[in-house]
Order: sequence, then structure tokens, then C-alpha cells
Amino acid sequence: MAESQPVEAPSSIREEVQPGVETEAALSAEVARLKDQLLRTLADFDNFRKRTRREISDAERVAREDVLRELLPVFDNLERANQHAVGSTDVQSLADGIQIVMRQFVETLTKLGVERVATVGLPFDPAMHEAVQQVETAELPAGCVAQELLAGYHVGDRLIRPAMVVVARPVSS
Repeated sequence: MAESQPVEAPSSIREEVQPGVETEAALSAEVARLKDQLLRTLADFDNFRKRTRREISDAERVAREDVLRELLPVFDNLERANQHAVGSTDVQSLADGIQIVMRQFVETLTKLGVERVATVGLPFDPAMHEAVQQVETAELPAGCVAQELLAGYHVGDRLIRPAMVVVARPVSS
């Protein structure tokens, strides 16, 4: 380790105290104390950073587990419907079972705060919709969503996926 250079006291201190052994010893002790304090502060900050990263990682893991815990019953019912579909010839009961699972899935998404983006009949909003096509129609005003091809979803004001839509345009003459 390199030797430290002697620290010179500010002029206000030099004027009050005559230079001597006690002053140099006091300044060296103060420098050592401040250096120790700095090293401890750096170590504390490093520990804080590591602890914060670990806590964030743990929170993300717990959040994923909570979402999966909510979705697993829906998956269980889809498995049951699939097993029933393999041996069944009754199409109506299969359709009814799928409807029940769909309702359960929508209820689970609602419980998790996920909402579907409103589309058909509303003005096109590039923040919520992704236009993939235009269609000429007199049924809707120009610039309104005529058809939803893929549903979009948001949680609160955060968009998860934009809705893929067809936008109306006026009929050309």
C-alpha cells in the first residue's frame, strides 16, 4: 500500500495552533478515522445494494408464484375438458365446458387486475390499438374500430398488449 502524503491543515488551523508533533499526530489520527469511516460507509452501501437486489428478486419470484397460483385452477379445468373431449361425442357438452373454463379465466384475470382493451365502435387509439387493416364501411365513422382481430389487455394504465384491429374508412365514391 502506498504511503499517504502528510495532510496540511487549513490556514485557519495553522494560525491558531503552532505546528508540532501533537498537531501532526492529531491530523493523522483524524485522517485515519475518516478513512475508516469512508471504508465502512462503502461497505454498508455495497451491502445495501446487494440486499436491495435480493429483495427485488424475491418480490418478483413471489409475484410470479401468486399469478401462477391463480391460473393453475384454470389450467386444471382445461385439462379436464381435454380429457372429456377425447372420449366424448357430445359436442354441446364440450362447448359448455369450454364456456365455463373461459368464464373462470376471465374472472381470474379480473381478480389479477387485467382488463380487456375496448375496441369495436370506438375511435382508433394508437396507444391502445394496433391497426393492421382498413375497411370501407358506411356503418361506422371513419377512424373508428370496425373489427377486433386480437384482444388487447391492460393492467391499470399499463398496456400489456395492444388490440389488433381493423379501422373503418369512408366508402369511396
